Amino acid sequence: MRIITGKVRGHKLITPKDWDIRPTSDRVKGSIFNIIQDYLYDAIVVDLFSGTGNLGIEALSRGAKKAYFIDANKESINIIRKNLYNTNLNDMAEIIHDDVIFAINKLAIKNVQADIIFIDPPYKQGLSQRALQDIAKKNILNDLGIIIVEHDKSEKLPEQIESLIKFRKKDYGSTGVSFYEEREEK
Repeated sequence: MRIITGKVRGHKLITPKDWDIRPTSDRVKGSIFNIIQDYLYDAIVVDLFSGTGNLGIEALSRGAKKAYFIDANKESINIIRKNLYNTNLNDMAEIIHDDVIFAINKLAIKNVQADIIFIDPPYKQGLSQRALQDIAKKNILNDLGIIIVEHDKSEKLPEQIESLIKFRKKDYGSTGVSFYEEREEK
């Protein structure tokens, strides 16, 4: 697993010893970033269920201003710290070792308004929908922001959750990626 492009292009990331953590493949990551490239410059990014930090680090490499990395797994947090240190991007990052729902609340208290939110939870556990509901309720996505949810292709995410509308879905093998944005009127 490597950073595809930007400031730290080609840098290899540390991956987990076991595969309880499922990093986004380079193929899927490349496709996602081709779709969201116009959102990246100077963006505030939230990487929920961060795992290795792969998506948030790629965003920082491509011009995002700041990234919040959130994961409840201690091994993931240690890997993210090492990957940020090795890419020299730690000054642009904040790591939150907590349950995603509690972390969303912490971001709301800090008045974080994200331009991009990545959600890549363990598959088929309903965690994506719960995270989307809390993001909408806590209003941490700015009005022109985008949410990218990686999920099992067979998992059907709703067309609308609270104020969030799904506007695109792409499948890559067994992986599905759904894109959400705020509906125009609140």
